Amino acid sequence: MKFTSMLMLFWGITFSAFAQGRYLAPITDEIVTETHTYTSKDGQNLDMDIYMPVNDPEIERPVIMYIHGGGFQGGERDHEKNVKFCSRLAKLGYVTASISYRLTRKSKKGGFGCNCPATEKLNTFHAAMEDIQDATYYLIQNRHLFEIDPQKIILAGSSAGAEAALITAYQPPFCYGLESGPVDYAGVIGMAGAIPDTSIIFEDSAVPSLLFHGTDDNLVPYASAPHHYCKPNAPGYIILHGSHTIAKKLAQLEIPHWLHTTCGGGHEMASNPMSDYFDEIVNFCFNFVLSGTAENRHTVVQGIQQKPEYEQFNFCEQ
Repeated sequence: MKFTSMLMLFWGITFSAFAQGRYLAPITDEIVTETHTYTSKDGQNLDMDIYMPVNDPEIERPVIMYIHGGGFQGGERDHEKNVKFCSRLAKLGYVTASISYRLTRKSKKGGFGCNCPATEKLNTFHAAMEDIQDATYYLIQNRHLFEIDPQKIILAGSSAGAEAALITAYQPPFCYGLESGPVDYAGVIGMAGAIPDTSIIFEDSAVPSLLFHGTDDNLVPYASAPHHYCKPNAPGYIILHGSHTIAKKLAQLEIPHWLHTTCGGGHEMASNPMSDYFDEIVNFCFNFVLSGTAENRHTVVQGIQQKPEYEQFNFCEQ
């Protein structure tokens, strides 16, 4: 009897220590990766790579879904940097999914720059949002297979992937056929992302957000400015609202968020956070999303001045 009590105490202490370290420090050195086709569209299979910790006793794990960048023309879900990022997160106890989505501007005249008509840019955003929602539906429908919590799905994206992730995350809760009702994303991480319309962010759609951005990004504006800084007479002229503007809207709604500004930073902030600010990403996911911290942060760091040809944002001088 005494032995049994001591054994139970031992396992209780072990489990408690395990639970405290989970999502903040690695719980395993070994992960397994599976590739699944989550849907087929326009004659192509859209796949996701799912990274899971091995021998994990948890059965309702949070998910981080990563959407790669590439200007909706290129990029790969299984690029070496993406694989390393997703693997590191899975070792913390997350189920991580890196998805492919329709690259609707691939081989298209004008790419996704100033010669791409604004209406086609908006259609591109919408198509990517649909694909992310389909990937979410696949995960939720197979939640028992992947042992995930459908109410704890965090979106993360870089550049074009960040634009798609942010637009999707700020949609109202969506019904995925669960008896428990509609599902809202638990949080979003945008790395050099922006949205075309801030009205999509309102009380019922806003979610905790981590927003990385450089003030001198010449492609995706830090605040509100033309996409790619196109001239008003260009076919691709469209105003996008970057991380600074999004953060202001979230502050007005009293939604927890973390704006991470690199003064003088450029579009390298679309990928640098995956390695340089990995700890900040872990902190956000654990404290803002899983623990529900009601906090607003603004971190400012110095970057290499880009000396762009357009008018710079001088927010760092305020």
